[in-house]
Amino acid sequence: MKTYRTLDVDNLTPNLGGEVVSSIDLAHLTRDQIDELRLAFRDRLVLVFRAQRLTRDQHKAFGRLFGDLHPHPAKTNLGLPGDPEIFDIRITSKTRVANGEAWHSDLSCEPLPPIASALYITQTPPSGGGDTLFANMHEAFETLSAPIREWLGGLTAFHDGRKDLKAYGFELRPEQTYPSASHPVVVRHQDTGRRLLFVNEPFTVRINELTAHESEVVLAMLYRHIETSTRIQCRVRWQPNTVVVWDNYAVQHHAVWDYYPESRTGERVTVRATVPPRA
Repeated sequence: MKTYRTLDVDNLTPNLGGEVVSSIDLAHLTRDQIDELRLAFRDRLVLVFRAQRLTRDQHKAFGRLFGDLHPHPAKTNLGLPGDPEIFDIRITSKTRVANGEAWHSDLSCEPLPPIASALYITQTPPSGGGDTLFANMHEAFETLSAPIREWLGGLTAFHDGRKDLKAYGFELRPEQTYPSASHPVVVRHQDTGRRLLFVNEPFTVRINELTAHESEVVLAMLYRHIETSTRIQCRVRWQPNTVVVWDNYAVQHHAVWDYYPESRTGERVTVRATVPPRA
């Protein structure tokens, strides 16, 4: 367990996740705290902060500690109302498909997918539930067999946001567009150079170099590997006014919708990458 001068961080698991247990106000950070938060973020990949009271501008300012914010295409491309730098989380008894109820990385369909996400949950289900699971994509890659790792390194995959929209019952009108892009199946992290698996079921449509049947079989194997490898995962239990920031390349996440008909409310910002995913 690493130690810091200005932070106390309890690991969620030995290899993934950390809860900052020292008293810290994300709206009023010192320079030393900011520097050490960045170090802890690179080390733990998922950081949890309790008892925060953030305005929308303060939430966005916290996200900008990790880079420029990434506008959400649902607002820039589809014209949905609200601040394009904020993605709204509102799950109620009227919700039919909940956000994030599958293992995924946010907006991998973008030519420059977000490098990080920061979710601020203000209302949690009163009876409990609504946890978020995280899975380490470095370890997802490294726990594959050596021949599969070598073979995947030469492949690319097509990611299309329309696939994700369709899962929510949304079809584009003729005049509307939504991001799509091809990325390597195995990429190197832009900060550390460490290899990671970069496919996810909500956005990835096919592996470009394979036949349709081959692609379907290989992707299904990789998705099941991520889902069932519990030793590469950690779990965050939300409390009201909790902020969680995660590395959107190095981890995938899964929001558990086990609290119907109760509600869960929050807002998310994402951080723009500086380079496209590289093999």
